[in-house]
Amino acid sequence: MTTSNEYQVTGMTCGHCEMSVREEVGELSGVTDIQVSAQTGRLVVTSEEPLDDAQVLTAVQEAGYSAVKAR
Repeated sequence: MTTSNEYQVTGMTCGHCEMSVREEVGELSGVTDIQVSAQTGRLVVTSEEPLDDAQVLTAVQEAGYSAVKAR
């Protein structure tokens, strides 16, 4: 069973920003798909197991941006 979590990322301005976020989040265990848009700041992470939001937010911070869980 896959789960998808959505986050709002601030600070991304271009494709390079998207790539940085994708690389960091992609290192998390179980992640199967990452949709990220610098234009909207939207990040959707799909995984094979329930995701720890804190891990995703930390990964985004390591990429140099800030994020919050979307409601």
